[in-house]
Amino acid sequence: MDEDNMYDEFGNYIGPDLGDEDDNDEESEDELQDDWGDAKMEEDYKEEKKDYMEEEEEEEDTSRAIVLHEDKVYYPAASEVYPEAEVLVEDEDTQPLETPIIAPVKHKQFSHVETKIPRTNFNFKFLAGLMDHPTLLRNIALIGNLHHGKTTLMDLFVRETHELDWTQTKYQGYTDTRFDEQKRKISIKAMPMSLVMQSLKGKSYLLNMMDTPGHVNFSDEQTAALRIADGAIVVIDSVEGVMAQTARSLRHAVEEEVPICVCINKMDRLMLELKLPPKDAYHKICHTLEEVNKILSKCGYSEKISPELGNVCFASAYYGWMFTLESFAKIYSDYHETFTAKEFSRKLWGNVYLHKKKRKFKSQPENSKNAKRTFVEFVLEPLYKIHSYVLGSEGAQLKAMLSEVGIELKNEELLLDPQPLLQLALSQFFGNSSGFVSMCVDQFPSPIKATRRKVRHTYTGELQIDAGRAMLTCDKKGPVMVNIVKLYSRPDGEKFDAYGRVLSGTVRTGMKVRVLGENYSLEDEEDMQIAEVTKIWVFQSRYRVEINRVTAGNWALFEGIDLSVTKTATVCDEKGNPDAVIFRPLRFNLESCVKVAIEPIQPSELPKMLNALRKVNKSYPLVRTKVEDSGEHTIIGTGELYLDCVLHDLRLMYGELEIRVADPVATFCETVVETSSLKCFAETPNKKNKLTMIAEPLEDGISNDIENETVRIDWDEKEIADFFQDKYDWDILAARSIWAFGPDSTGPNIFIDDTIASEVDKTRLSSVKQSIVQGFQWGTREGPLCNEPIRNVKFKLLDASISKDPIYRGGGQIIPTARRVAYSAFLLATPRLMEPLYFIEIQCPADCVAAIYNVLARRRGQVTASLPKAGTPLYTVHASLPVIDSFGFETDLRSHTEGKAFCQSFFDHWDVVPGDPLDKNIVLKPLEPSPMEALAREFMVKTRRRKGLREDVSIKRFFDDHMLQELAAQDPDLQRDYFAEM
Repeated sequence: MDEDNMYDEFGNYIGPDLGDEDDNDEESEDELQDDWGDAKMEEDYKEEKKDYMEEEEEEEDTSRAIVLHEDKVYYPAASEVYPEAEVLVEDEDTQPLETPIIAPVKHKQFSHVETKIPRTNFNFKFLAGLMDHPTLLRNIALIGNLHHGKTTLMDLFVRETHELDWTQTKYQGYTDTRFDEQKRKISIKAMPMSLVMQSLKGKSYLLNMMDTPGHVNFSDEQTAALRIADGAIVVIDSVEGVMAQTARSLRHAVEEEVPICVCINKMDRLMLELKLPPKDAYHKICHTLEEVNKILSKCGYSEKISPELGNVCFASAYYGWMFTLESFAKIYSDYHETFTAKEFSRKLWGNVYLHKKKRKFKSQPENSKNAKRTFVEFVLEPLYKIHSYVLGSEGAQLKAMLSEVGIELKNEELLLDPQPLLQLALSQFFGNSSGFVSMCVDQFPSPIKATRRKVRHTYTGELQIDAGRAMLTCDKKGPVMVNIVKLYSRPDGEKFDAYGRVLSGTVRTGMKVRVLGENYSLEDEEDMQIAEVTKIWVFQSRYRVEINRVTAGNWALFEGIDLSVTKTATVCDEKGNPDAVIFRPLRFNLESCVKVAIEPIQPSELPKMLNALRKVNKSYPLVRTKVEDSGEHTIIGTGELYLDCVLHDLRLMYGELEIRVADPVATFCETVVETSSLKCFAETPNKKNKLTMIAEPLEDGISNDIENETVRIDWDEKEIADFFQDKYDWDILAARSIWAFGPDSTGPNIFIDDTIASEVDKTRLSSVKQSIVQGFQWGTREGPLCNEPIRNVKFKLLDASISKDPIYRGGGQIIPTARRVAYSAFLLATPRLMEPLYFIEIQCPADCVAAIYNVLARRRGQVTASLPKAGTPLYTVHASLPVIDSFGFETDLRSHTEGKAFCQSFFDHWDVVPGDPLDKNIVLKPLEPSPMEALAREFMVKTRRRKGLREDVSIKRFFDDHMLQELAAQDPDLQRDYFAEM
């Protein structure tokens, strides 16, 4: 039947019956025979067809079977589709709706990073070669006040050594790598750069420079930079001069025993803003240098800062130029070729005048009317003329004038705006920063010469061992000793890398090392961990250059050793250096006195917040985190800006969570103003031991000496006694009976054994000495008033009755008893609260001084000085302000002065809060300011409430029943209201 006749006109099949299997078999067999003609192929086909028919029959049988609804399978099971995958079956969808089923990959980045290593005018192999020659290294820290041009100065060096496409009129801030630094226009983190630069003689040196923040809240970054530096460049604004933070930086550099050079920056402001004549500009610079030398002389710094000594350079980093007297003299010597630059530079400062007729330099002017000092005549006047030519001339006239001094500009460059044109002209006139390099090479020692002083100042162990001798000589073949001073987070905030200085030995990639924490000692090795150095970089702020080893004297960034580091650490060999101990932890010149309480909005995110707090604690050297008795988590920092940056990192960089932040509060201290009215005693719980003690105020200055480590408890007993005898006129018995400082080795309290050998068994007492000291330190760490540290208190142990049986005088009996008797002696010595005070420095025009006085008066502030700034129309106001009243002060100040006043504040000292904190007669009214005499009571009550404590101090916790009875028997007047049972 033809295929066309198998269907009717409607498309229905009308052909032969399709169920005729025999016909189909025969036809198919014939076709196979015709197509293949192979018997073997025919058999295979028959077998396959037989199997297929059997499967069809089975399917027909199962298709006719009855299947229940719940047994029906519409889709294949996951195990059938993915037989090797693990299958999880959940009855309920637990994933929140706002969470996508497949979350997108997040690329977090909080810092500017170069996509590839930029091109430089030096080869990095050459840089690595210089690292092996310590005599060609200089380690430098740039320090100074806020907005005095440290970061812009670093931009000048980066522009000279890197081929970057920078807009001349735009602020770059290459070492301000974080996004929030660029947004705030201030530095938050200290960032290093390692640059190869040439001196005036054309010799190449490797300068490791650290750009540090100028804001006083971030002084901890300066401390970390000075620890690993061999020299400090103090950058000073030529107009603002020496500010409070500048003075602090100078003192801090002297404390760290670091040589100092000064850079007078922003010289253009003298000409373009103040429009001072050259003579007045000279006197302004002299006045600034006199202030610097005055501060340094008070600190005991022996060197004088003066340009003719080669330790002062002049710059305008914004306009891209810098010179020293020697580099400026070289411009003259290269032109005249009749004298040397070194010889001429000695004549360019001070009361030196050129007698033109005799062609000699003398200290007296040739003509008193138009006398010009050499610095004015040969340095400032040419500089002023170039500025006036560039800004006052144009076209061919300007081109001709500039060509006379060796400045060749193209015609299209002459059409630029004044600012970029001035930058081009001056940068071409002064050339590169070779004068600065020569100053650093001449004034700062190489690591080989500087390491002896550095190690003696920072290392806490014995130097007459292999590691000590290797550090003193900066031996790259000796044992490995590295001082880690900072932890830098990756741009995504996930990991940290450790930055430090190699003092001896050679650190290689893949090396196993011991990481010693700040609490490590040879007696207690718990704070120690074995780690592997997986990578080593030369850290260049926005990019990293990987190297396979780093030798003694260099700075480097290490991967793989950060897990056990919290603030600082010491890295040494895994084996072969068993006597190595730690470098001294950083000693800051600032105190954290502002704290905020935080909690996550979602309670389930508490573990995430705790992990973020650990990272924040690593990132900021001076931040402290604490868990109060009430369970709240607090962050303690140096100021509002500091805490704002910490909370920014906590929310976005490290935690990615929303937190609730309480209002900031100040930390307090507890002290006494009189001697304990009675001898206080306390018995141990087993009634076998008894301690008697009194408390009295410390003499002024002792607490500061202890905190500044002028005197240390680990000194020999005779050394400590001599110190207190000579400086504070202590009797020899008391001076030799000092047991401890508290609450730690540098705490501002003293514990003295004032017992008499004829009345007390000294052998038994010495057996429990450590337990009594622990109780004393526990008590001074958390005082009885509001669990704040005790300060300026001397505790005397007058009597001790100790059990003969050692089992009855264990630490569990003695430690809490010593704490309790210290509290009772404290409460009977007229206790008071102490609050931190800020030192405020305000710079403003003269018409804003009255408004500043009014703002300070409303906040319990006191003006200590109000002086005009020499050579400027500005006034500088110095004041003290309680920290608790300082929140929002800057905003208030700007609103009352129309933004004309600028202030900086930092911790200055502790002062007693007016009033008695235990006076129950004071009634605190809500929403009303308390009078002056009620402040102490208000601060104590609110602090106790915040910490979850009872509002008043309960004597039942600190006084035994026998003690209370004896108090009543000896003097009933001592039963005040606040000693009554509640």
